[in-house]
Amino acid sequence: MEKTILLMGTPNVGKSAIFNQLTGLNVSVANYCGTTVDYTRGIMSINGDKYELIDVPGTYSLCATCEAEEVAVEMVCGNCPSRCHRHRKSSHCSTDGGLEGPPEFEKPSAILYVLDAGNFEGGLFLLLQLMELDLPIVVALNRRDLALAKGCHIDIESFSDILQLPVIPTIAINGEGINDVKTLLEGIVKGKIEKQKPSKLEANWKNVESITEKVFCKKETKKNLRKEKWDRWFTSPWPGLPLAMLILCLVFALVIGLGMGLRQYLLLPLFRGLIIPPIVNFITQIIPAGTLQNIFIGEYGFLIKGLEWPFTLVLPYVLSFYAVLSIVEDSGYMPRLAILLDGLFQRIGLNGSGIIPLLIGYGCGIPAIMATRAMGTRKERLIITTLVCLAIPCISQTGAFIALLASRSIGAMIAVFIFSWVVMVIAGLILNKWIKGKQLETLLEIPDLLLPRARMVGKKLWLKLKLYIADGALPMIGVVGLAAILYETGIMNAWANAISPLVTGWLRLPQEAATPLALGILRRELSVLPLLDMNLTALQLFTGAIVGLFYVPCIAIVATVAKEFKVPIALGILGITTFIAFLLGGLIARVGSLFF
Repeated sequence: MEKTILLMGTPNVGKSAIFNQLTGLNVSVANYCGTTVDYTRGIMSINGDKYELIDVPGTYSLCATCEAEEVAVEMVCGNCPSRCHRHRKSSHCSTDGGLEGPPEFEKPSAILYVLDAGNFEGGLFLLLQLMELDLPIVVALNRRDLALAKGCHIDIESFSDILQLPVIPTIAINGEGINDVKTLLEGIVKGKIEKQKPSKLEANWKNVESITEKVFCKKETKKNLRKEKWDRWFTSPWPGLPLAMLILCLVFALVIGLGMGLRQYLLLPLFRGLIIPPIVNFITQIIPAGTLQNIFIGEYGFLIKGLEWPFTLVLPYVLSFYAVLSIVEDSGYMPRLAILLDGLFQRIGLNGSGIIPLLIGYGCGIPAIMATRAMGTRKERLIITTLVCLAIPCISQTGAFIALLASRSIGAMIAVFIFSWVVMVIAGLILNKWIKGKQLETLLEIPDLLLPRARMVGKKLWLKLKLYIADGALPMIGVVGLAAILYETGIMNAWANAISPLVTGWLRLPQEAATPLALGILRRELSVLPLLDMNLTALQLFTGAIVGLFYVPCIAIVATVAKEFKVPIALGILGITTFIAFLLGGLIARVGSLFF
């Protein structure tokens, strides 16, 4: 069994970047808090020996205030001596100070603690708490290059002497100092290096300030003053709000423009000109005309639509969205946007940091819901989860909307997203009144403004591409195959006949539009994509898009909500989203008919 080493630190200190360097795993690295809301395991190889490295969620202290921090506390304190019980004040703690039930995590062999050299004081309190435990600790003083650029200087030798701990300066983004960290960890775990006994410093802010005064100094530079000026601009209503609108519009335009370019000039010619024709020729030669042939290459043929929909309609927007999002993440702008929007979010029962899981939801609803673990209260988690399920389209669904509406009416496409934001605000106001619970003030670690690095953006994009193929494209192909079987065997027609009064009477859509409503339960984007091949008016397209937007979350999201909040809440959200989708769709069909 491998020795276990915990990788710990406060949020946004570069833990995931160090984890990548030590294990080789492509864990997502983002320049905002709340990235790691669950723990990640990896294997670190040193001189042929293997060690299990666990990337622990970032936390500010061992007194957990949210579920993400509770995971961190359980991992470090699960089997530690009883004297650490005073740090555990989460909902998982029993009255005698121990965790309820059997601990999930064994005592680690060592802790690799990551401290941001540019925000030195912010991580010292947690380090002093960890020093009270009977565990070997190695300190990685990370982001040394950024600290020096800001005029920050740390006397590493004095710092190590005060703590009585080894301190290694690192720059995780390019691997500087990582080999020294590996050598030190191996020596400590194997007993080659004598375990140091940390100084008996009590974990309090007086000691934090005392250490900081002795080893840390900062000189103001013109570069610092320029960054502070930009910080004021980005976080003040003026000019912050106009800048935010400009940046979000630019992001939206880039996602659509890059996606449409990839689709029109690369992916559509590739699939329709080179990949699909040979498949059609091969199937027609080996399978006679009829039901079986139609399942493969018919109206819902999964070898045709199963390739076209995920790879020519959705994939280009997945790539463009994650490329642009990675640039925004790495720049450090997202926490500043959270501060700017804090006043608005307070009105709907959230704090500004709620913008992060909401934006993640535009990629995929599942990680967005899991990211709510970093929120401080259950009320905030429920509000964000409901909003994600109700009004935030995942990137696959967004790609479907763009493919459906962009060629007919850019205005209608933009109106879909504006409509979703308006409903989101109204729903947030209602949920804030309806769901009882406390509301916390915004607490965010603000990272430096950085120029995004092309290598890291490319690395993230490659990871997202692999995840989309595994978790998006392949399941979509399977669902299209199921749809082909149901369609060719007549089961889909029976479903369409059963809900025909709702579809044709209330929504004023053709009867065959019942098919995507069935498929949308399995994959959100499939409530929209089949509409592309129907001869619909502009109003019918907009109505179908609105129904698809607010329609039931896909089955994977429902399962995630059930896991995070229990089945009754998942079923409640399912019912609410379905009702709102049909209510708004019918109202739009009727109101629109008065003008068009």
